[in-house]
Order: sequence, then structure tokens, then C-alpha cells
Amino acid sequence: MFEGKRDVGAVASVFPTPIALCGTYDSAGKANLATLAWAGVCCSEPPSVQISVRPSRHTHAAIIERREFTVSIPASSQADIADYCGMASGKNVDKLAAAGLDSIRGKFVNAPVVRQFPICMECRLTHRLEVGSHDLFVGEVLASWIDEKYLDDLGVSDLLSLSPIAYAQLPGGGCYYAIGQSAGKSFSIGKTLLDKR
Repeated sequence: MFEGKRDVGAVASVFPTPIALCGTYDSAGKANLATLAWAGVCCSEPPSVQISVRPSRHTHAAIIERREFTVSIPASSQADIADYCGMASGKNVDKLAAAGLDSIRGKFVNAPVVRQFPICMECRLTHRLEVGSHDLFVGEVLASWIDEKYLDDLGVSDLLSLSPIAYAQLPGGGCYYAIGQSAGKSFSIGKTLLDKR
């Protein structure tokens, strides 16, 4: 029907999706991490991010109970940790200890900030939407912690050197990708098309 294209089914084929890790304290006060591919920015005022979590997951109950969580962005060198935290359950294992990670309580929320991840946002739950297999949680970002080595004196970040992880859900399985090349400066590269009008 569409020349040169093939329908691969009803798959949410958004690519790339960032890999993020949601940090929570469970009902016993134990720090936990859940790897999420369904995450992203959803509002600029107030600054907010959205994450989607299955109700069966240990993290889901912790978010409902505490109404606070962190969202961390790992570097591509931490892909093995991210993958592990998506396979193991915090009900059965201390994921941070197993992955060699340590955390401190957030400054603004009662949720863990993992020292080894280069970016961490402290979030307060503002909305929950039951979508289907996942519940979508919206968290207002109260603080964003970025390793100083990625910042200059003006606070401008060099995130390409961080090389974050992207995920692609593809027919037959998913894959992680490292992001590390600029495609152009935002609100600038498109000006050539504006000038043609």
C-alpha cells in the first residue's frame, strides 16, 4: 500500500527511546532500581518527566506508596547494569549491591540518588494514568543532578561524551544503542528551511 514500507504490526516503534532507571524506596525502606525504556520529558512548566511501569513490578507499588522517585540516565558503558536492573526483581534481590552501586537519599525527595549514574532527577508524583499493560506516572522534577565533568562554567552540558543509551523495540527483539554524534543545533539547523519561505 505504501511503496517501500512494510507493516510490521501494531508495535510502538518510537526510536530512539532513552533508557532510564527509576529509583525508589520500597515499603521496607530498601533502595531499588527499575530499568525503563518508556520514559521521557512531558512538560516544561512545571518541568516534568513521564515513566511507564507495569502494575506487577516492585517499583510500581513503591511509587504509589511513597509518591516520590528518581529518574537516572546511565552512560552507554553502564548498559550491562541497566539491562540487569530490568531483569532482576527488587522483591528478591538487592540490585544496587549486586551491581556495585551505592546511593544517597535525595535532597528533595525520599528516593535514592545513585552516585554512579551521570544524571539523576528527583521527582514528585503529580499524575497517574492507567493506560493498559503499564501505568503512566508523571513526576515534577524538583532537582536535576549532573556530574560536573559534563558541565562547563556556564552550565552548558557536554552530554555527547556521556554517550547515553537508546533502546529500540524491533520485531524479533530489542537492542541498546549508544548515542554519541550531533545532528545539528536545535532551533538553528532548521532556519535554512524557514528562510526559503
